[in-house]
Amino acid sequence: MINTLDSSQPDFQSQLQSLLSWEGVSDKSVESLVNEIITNIRNNGDSALLDYSVKFDNISASAIDELVIDLNETKSAFEGLPEKEKDALQVAAERVRDYHKKQQQDTWTYEEEDGTILGQKVTPINRVGLYVPGGKAAYPSSVLMNAIPAKVAGVNELIMVVPTPSGVTNQLVLAAAYISGVDKVFTIGGAQAIAALAYGTKTIPKVDKIVGPGNIYVATAKRAVFGQVGIDMIAGPSEILIICDGKTDPDWIAMDLFSQAEHDEDAQSILLSPDAEFISMVESSINKLLPTMSRQDIIKKSLKDRGALIHTSDMNEAIDIANMIAPEHLELSVENPEELLESIVNAGAIFMGRNTCESLGDYCAGPNHVLPTSGTARFSSPLGVYDFQKKSSIIMVSEKGATSLGKVAATLANGEGLQAHAESAKYRIKS
Repeated sequence: MINTLDSSQPDFQSQLQSLLSWEGVSDKSVESLVNEIITNIRNNGDSALLDYSVKFDNISASAIDELVIDLNETKSAFEGLPEKEKDALQVAAERVRDYHKKQQQDTWTYEEEDGTILGQKVTPINRVGLYVPGGKAAYPSSVLMNAIPAKVAGVNELIMVVPTPSGVTNQLVLAAAYISGVDKVFTIGGAQAIAALAYGTKTIPKVDKIVGPGNIYVATAKRAVFGQVGIDMIAGPSEILIICDGKTDPDWIAMDLFSQAEHDEDAQSILLSPDAEFISMVESSINKLLPTMSRQDIIKKSLKDRGALIHTSDMNEAIDIANMIAPEHLELSVENPEELLESIVNAGAIFMGRNTCESLGDYCAGPNHVLPTSGTARFSSPLGVYDFQKKSSIIMVSEKGATSLGKVAATLANGEGLQAHAESAKYRIKS
């Protein structure tokens, strides 16, 4: 059911690379359809958007206004939740908000001896579009993780789009929009929603940046409109990598692997351990627990196609492999995870200790669950307040500074053959 590998095998690296490869967003047929949708939305606006919503989401709407959710409906959704769900949503929102407040950055300046002032001005992005998936499952947690950092950053207007297949709205998603401070909600999805946010229609406001995960069509559309708007990232399938010393309950590890595999068939779940006997125990737990899972068919295919139980020579090799993979989620299910932390250089989120399962991070620990995937943790970071802010350099040169800096600038400009640059600087030099 799940691939078992050994790092001592001669072809281990080729086997591992084969499992890691994912080229979903480069499908030419998908790109062709997405480009067609984007062009149609740009040319025909609301009418094209309505047509696609009826076609792809199987909804019966005759006017674009029917795809608008009144904010009173989001409030009613929250107030109508069972107390247990309402409390859970509030606790999660509060923890996410508290964590992200610590990421806030302020404008700063400093003054040099000659009176020149340098610094950086931090400004929130004005209008952001938030895409919330609505296909195989509903994700109120995705609303919290994207909307709350945006509001903490000071985003003026947050526009949420969420597909509602067959016209069914998810009350938890609407409730999450309410407590997160979302300003407008539209029941649209897919590449057509991304195009509408990027270029604007009569009904959908044009945004400055688009955030939020989605399927292959959404990911491809985000890549296509990048440059017209900013985007957070191109999210691949969900991933978990667990490093275990062999002393954690194997049922716990099996369920942690399931927690990502149940997202979709392309999700990836990997265990690294130097304990071969423990790996066999985890495999037995997988076989035992899988029939109890409501999404067992998805989990089974994910584990079969992209999952792996990997035997390593020792913990150091496990860390090396983990850093090479650069996983979205990394669990250090070991006795003293602090001892390993310094050696971890590539991971989206690090879950430390046996009690810290990845699903806590998905919902309520506080740090963001929007994380780099497909190895991009080598150079990128979790979504945060900083993703909803712009930085502008501040330069205010004094008269004395214009003389000293002008001489330097003129010399370098002349060296580049840019006369006007040099003369502009020289005009301000006081002899």
